Amino acid sequence: MVAQELQPGDFLDPAIILSGPVDYDMYASFREQLRRAPDTGLVVTTLATLGGDPEVARVMGEDIRFHSDHEAEKRRFVFLGKAAIYSAGTTFMSFFAPENRYLTRGTRLMVHERKLSKQLSIDGPLTTCIATVQAQLNEIEASIAIQNEGFENLIRGSRVTIDEVLEKAPNNWYIEANEALSLGLIHAVL
Repeated sequence: MVAQELQPGDFLDPAIILSGPVDYDMYASFREQLRRAPDTGLVVTTLATLGGDPEVARVMGEDIRFHSDHEAEKRRFVFLGKAAIYSAGTTFMSFFAPENRYLTRGTRLMVHERKLSKQLSIDGPLTTCIATVQAQLNEIEASIAIQNEGFENLIRGSRVTIDEVLEKAPNNWYIEANEALSLGLIHAVL
């Protein structure tokens, strides 16, 4: 099914308006607004964020994916990014189908690798030390896998390869709205 081309007027009264850090407060607001969203038709989510908790972004994204998959005949979930969609915001956007991603003029996406700040303390019997180090390594490897799944969601159907993302993400990759459009990461710039 080909998605109907949306016009700027379709975004005048969004059902879900989010701004600020992606955190559990944003998630609570998102869930309440999602609950009150129309039962049929277009459900627009707007977002402006400098980032936040990537796991909260994934939870919000899974809610969008679930509703999109199970209510495709009744509702269309659309994303409109405004001004800045950084890190966790880009993760959230990646859960919307590419044909349902829009940005306002001049908006910037930012993609980066997840960050980790942790002290590793090794103290005790040697076998326990190995288990401690292995647990930390497992956490890092699992986090990289989750991060790369998010990158794959973002670039699905675009002209961007995973190798390009993995090359640019360590240095914070900023993508202006028109560049995001030319790369096929979004459907349109409003």
